[in-house]
Amino acid sequence: MPNRTNKLVTLWQMSCRVRNIELLAPAKELQSAVDAVDCGADAVYIGAAQFGARHAATNSVEDIAKAVEYAHRFGVKVYATLNTLIFDDELQAAKAQAEALVAAGVDALIVQDMAYCRMGLDVPLHASTQTACSTVEQVRFFEDVGFERAILERNLSGEDVEKICSQTNIEIEAFVHGAICVCHSGRCFLSRSMSERSGNRGQCSQPCRLPYDLTDGKETIYIKGKHLLSVTDLDLSQRIGQMLDAGVNSFKIEGRLKDRVYLRNVVSHYRRLLDYHIAQHPECRRASVGNSHIEFTPNTAKSFTRGGGTYLFDGKRAGVASFDTPKALGERIGRVTKVAKGRFMVDTSLQMTSGDGICFIASGEAVGTNVNAVDSQWITPNRIDGIAVGTEIYRNFDKLFTTAVERSRICRTIETTVSVTFTENTITATATDCTGLSASATVEYQSDEAKNTAKMENLVREQMSKSGQTIFSVTRVDISNVRFVPASLLSSLRRDLLAALESCRLSAHNRGRAFTENLSALYPQKCLTEQDNVTNALARQFYSDHGVESIADGLDIEPSTAGRRVMVTDYCIRREIGQCLLKSPTLRGELFLERGRKRYKLAFDCKKCQMSLIDTL
Repeated sequence: MPNRTNKLVTLWQMSCRVRNIELLAPAKELQSAVDAVDCGADAVYIGAAQFGARHAATNSVEDIAKAVEYAHRFGVKVYATLNTLIFDDELQAAKAQAEALVAAGVDALIVQDMAYCRMGLDVPLHASTQTACSTVEQVRFFEDVGFERAILERNLSGEDVEKICSQTNIEIEAFVHGAICVCHSGRCFLSRSMSERSGNRGQCSQPCRLPYDLTDGKETIYIKGKHLLSVTDLDLSQRIGQMLDAGVNSFKIEGRLKDRVYLRNVVSHYRRLLDYHIAQHPECRRASVGNSHIEFTPNTAKSFTRGGGTYLFDGKRAGVASFDTPKALGERIGRVTKVAKGRFMVDTSLQMTSGDGICFIASGEAVGTNVNAVDSQWITPNRIDGIAVGTEIYRNFDKLFTTAVERSRICRTIETTVSVTFTENTITATATDCTGLSASATVEYQSDEAKNTAKMENLVREQMSKSGQTIFSVTRVDISNVRFVPASLLSSLRRDLLAALESCRLSAHNRGRAFTENLSALYPQKCLTEQDNVTNALARQFYSDHGVESIADGLDIEPSTAGRRVMVTDYCIRREIGQCLLKSPTLRGELFLERGRKRYKLAFDCKKCQMSLIDTL
């Protein structure tokens, strides 16, 4: 970590310029994008029909264009995910998809494959976390070559993040909430080793969530049938201030496959948190405008989570895996104290209701059921099997909370002032929003002097304050030289005025600087292996032009992964089970993960404190 003097200097330098701070939310489809914007996101990321890393979350260009128009009214940006690898015979289609998204108005493309750098796209590019943005040298290259932003690897510690931010000037995006890829992003071929489905091609089968045996590769089984690669989800709610201090610009929520209740709840939660911390940092300001109005109290414990924690943000440590289940256990309700006649009691007064979903561990596996009835302290589940005195009960579906979120009226409004000026022949209204953008509307009307000036001013103020279903909230109306005017004319004038201001806001939206490749930037490695994902001629030429001398074909275009490293991670099974090689372990010798016919040798790099999986079959 930098010493205190250096940190104070860094903070002073940061205070000399304004930093736009962004809450970035996922969008599975158009309505999710609208929800994210309404709940306070400053940007959303969304997948198109092709070449996105989530095949189950694709959208037409037309729907993305609608999301763009809705978002841009609030200054919210929309990023399209084109973050899979491209094969040679797909280059033309990938370029066509990218150009269509640019024409739809997206603010940036999130990419893994460097072929996009050679397509002449008039849009900023963001280096996806799949590009393995984990070192200062890697991030600095993306800065030098022309990328607008680098999205950091989720295995990094807070110290790593601070180091990267302090030694580069590119925008830095970091995950704060959601599921974690246990591997180094973009360097995982575990799914590909089991089937034709590749994570780098948007079709990950999530084999890291499956149960495995830990063996010696022969006859000894040390751990049987556990989810040894399944890590808990990320929740950096308590690290927002630290990340702001480090220099993070964009705070990213994972979850393009999650439902709308999750999205509304989690985005609203982080909006409140981020606003609080931005207020403590005078050099920071929110990246978009508008106040979100919701009718529920956010609580991330009530949305899908595998037991959120800080993962490795506070340093490499044990206790980050969930061996019993890869599913969401939910919030802890309590311990069972009594069981009788198909029902049970727990040692808590926490309210439960019929229709709740509960979960518990029985015989080493997660078991779920529903609550059929609640009578005083007695809870009657749909199935009682496995529930005994001492069982820990969790609620993974809160019916009352979910209903409240689903039914909540949510909107986002921009504070606006209006001034109205009268002459004998015209009425002119000017609206100015909280950013200083203004628009005017004028109507010709031969007016008489008002017989009751105060009453007429009240009518004008009342009519011009109504914002209806628009995105504006009129907070003040100033009136000059009031004259008589009918309410219907004021209503029409107001509609024209607010429509003009909305149009002005759309016109004022700035997409940012398009990617322009700097050919003098040198890639930090001279040799690229099969792990570095070069799968087409454009990407190969890109790396060659930036100083790479040896380039292997990416593993995704190889016929087999047998004998190859299929995962590298900062997570370590030895550390997790108390058998670190640097701490006199009792368990020595080679270790393997086995599932059915598949066997993976575990390789440990203690100097880097990393673990790899080698496909042996």
